[in-house]
Amino acid sequence: MKKILAFVAFALVLLLAACGGNDSDNGSSEETAEITVGASSTPHAEILEEAQPLLEEQGITLHIEEYQDYILPNDDLDNGTLDANYFQHIPYLNQTVEDTGYEIESIGAIHVEPMGVYSKGIASVDDIEDGTEVILSNSVSDHGRVLALFEQEGLITLDESVEKSAATIDNIVDNPKNLVFSPDYEPAFLPELYESEDDTLAVINTNYAIGAGLNPLEDALFIEGEESEYVNVIAVRSEDADNEGLKKLIDVLHSEEIQNFITENYEGAVVPVGGSN
Repeated sequence: MKKILAFVAFALVLLLAACGGNDSDNGSSEETAEITVGASSTPHAEILEEAQPLLEEQGITLHIEEYQDYILPNDDLDNGTLDANYFQHIPYLNQTVEDTGYEIESIGAIHVEPMGVYSKGIASVDDIEDGTEVILSNSVSDHGRVLALFEQEGLITLDESVEKSAATIDNIVDNPKNLVFSPDYEPAFLPELYESEDDTLAVINTNYAIGAGLNPLEDALFIEGEESEYVNVIAVRSEDADNEGLKKLIDVLHSEEIQNFITENYEGAVVPVGGSN
């Protein structure tokens, strides 16, 4: 009799445990989804912070990991540390994929950061002297963009047979002011060089310019127009391109609330691109 009672008690424990396990499973399926996005501090992380409560309303908890360089965010996306990143434009993403073989891709364009040229001691394009040094980042994917900007100002002429976005310093065919292009610097270091070098031209990405207290529209000697093709995107691993949580992130970043925030907060230094890709 005792053996029977013990067996019944044991079976009851198993039954309760099984029911408890099912309740736990059901509860976990209703838990808030979480996504982790790597971003440059300015403006990307700031924009994501504005999006956090909107995502929370849709059951998505957004964690933001800030980065100060352009290499680690794609490394950490590839290795699974991040679910997505938001710091780079399409040419840089394409170059990374070509160089590394990472299976990552854009799932949505968010904004453009018009690139500017700055100088502490040179007040206008007309004041640029013969032999002036131009310091720019070592990000090869930006070189054609920079050179096209200088050509737009009439400072150089590029080989017509080369696509602007793919142009390199070697493709300059006319350089009347004998500008010396020095593409050797980490992007984050450029604002410091701008502050310390009076007679040079520093080409600074807008996120670093804003982070250093510069107003691109007021402080740049000259700057890209809003039609720039270098749109900043949300990148994900290709296997996650259809992830519902990440799709909701794109929807929120394309929402009127976030688009207005970008327009009003950055006053043209960062330009939203809506739903374009």
